[in-house]
Amino acid sequence: MNRLPLRARVLSECFRSKSLDPVAVVEHSLAQIESHKHLNAFVRVSSEKALEQAKQSKDRHDANSAKSVLDGVTIAVKDNFCTKGIHTTCASRMLQNFIPTYDATVVERLQAHGAVIVGKTNLDQFGMGSGCIDSIFGPTRNNWSEEIHDDRFRIAGGSSGGSAVAVAAGLCYAALGSDTGGSTRNPASYCGIVGLKPTYGLVSRHGLIPLVNSMDVPGIMTRTVDDCASVLNAVAGPDVYDSTTVKRPFESIAPLEKQMSLKGVRIGIPIEYHCDGLEKEVLETWTVIADMLESAGATVKAVSLPNTASSIFVYSILNQCEVASNMSRYDGIEYGHRSQEDSSTEQLYARTRAEGFNGVVKNRILSGNYFLLRENYDKYFQKALKVRRLIADDFARAFKEVDVLLTPTTLSEAPLYKDFVQINNRDQCAVQDFCTQPANMAGIPAISIPIRLSSRQLPISLQLMGDHFTERNLLQVASWIEKQVHFVANYS
Repeated sequence: MNRLPLRARVLSECFRSKSLDPVAVVEHSLAQIESHKHLNAFVRVSSEKALEQAKQSKDRHDANSAKSVLDGVTIAVKDNFCTKGIHTTCASRMLQNFIPTYDATVVERLQAHGAVIVGKTNLDQFGMGSGCIDSIFGPTRNNWSEEIHDDRFRIAGGSSGGSAVAVAAGLCYAALGSDTGGSTRNPASYCGIVGLKPTYGLVSRHGLIPLVNSMDVPGIMTRTVDDCASVLNAVAGPDVYDSTTVKRPFESIAPLEKQMSLKGVRIGIPIEYHCDGLEKEVLETWTVIADMLESAGATVKAVSLPNTASSIFVYSILNQCEVASNMSRYDGIEYGHRSQEDSSTEQLYARTRAEGFNGVVKNRILSGNYFLLRENYDKYFQKALKVRRLIADDFARAFKEVDVLLTPTTLSEAPLYKDFVQINNRDQCAVQDFCTQPANMAGIPAISIPIRLSSRQLPISLQLMGDHFTERNLLQVASWIEKQVHFVANYS
């Protein structure tokens, strides 16, 4: 077995027919992770636990009592989700030795469905970045890179770059990411996989170490849309430990194997997303898919989201304000890194935070506290909240005219690391998250799907966005496109 079978549903059939067993698949996955260490996708591999879960899954399959289509399927977890008994570091010195005593709800639910957790993946520190380069474990390398060594590799995207590379390189079937401004869709785009940001409140945030509470969403990364739906079915729904989850039960999405009809489906093309910096090949891809949808019977029309251009500025303010609040818990007293400074309590706090956070985190804390000063609160924070409402209203108006919005995910293919690091973190996020971030402001679902390879043989992806809780429709349209472009052939 040189490579994992392509789809989780096919793997499940192999388990049922006894042509494969979970232990062999997990052993293969662990061997692949070891042989691809140079990509730096994983920061910790839970071999012992994974093999134990695989043996339990094999017993269930032998008894014809599999829990779900995910039983025995290998899944990786971004290292900002709590995992019981396994280090959860957020790629930071502050939490380098933190071992949670409980599982995040999404991890717990995946395990309840029989999934095998193979390890924790790399990220930008505390999820603050769009390249997966600001980590104490070093940068993650995109497996599509022409060159892997020195600084000539392509970035994986961020902040969930480790999860994206783990899936794209065939090290596991699926991975959890988190999405605050595009941190699942951005790396999914650069790595040529499917990346879903669900509606805010559909999937529990309990156990996800917070960055921006009002925008954070657990994300799903897979190689196919159907696998994405299978993972969503397992993790979505209300949670008593997260008051922001919706209270109504989640209705499972049926397998996306049948081709849907696009007749009557209304597709919107936001004119504001045709922006400065959009590369020619991305624009061509966007146009080709829009024409393809129209030829298949969908109605395609231009729509306007006039406040999109303001979104990234609003996000910068709100992000930094919430970061300043969330990072205040790391003081060296309760958990996490603790400085050896003992001259005073104030000095202990100061030295702990100076040693535990990198420059990116410190800058956001300082900026956030500045915006929250009494004399600045109305001028920055309150005004940003008002513009956020305008952005959400833009989407609400658009979804009265169309069912789905089609946009680029990123403005270009994956940049070279040596070029990416020439621009600071804040400015990179402003560029990289231009197309993805507005969906977080409005709390709507969005999915990135790979379409084709560029002239440099690098993935180009597009994004679909829908109204709140329209994941079923979004995944159906994404599945239709997936079947037409057949990007998965690049993995076989």
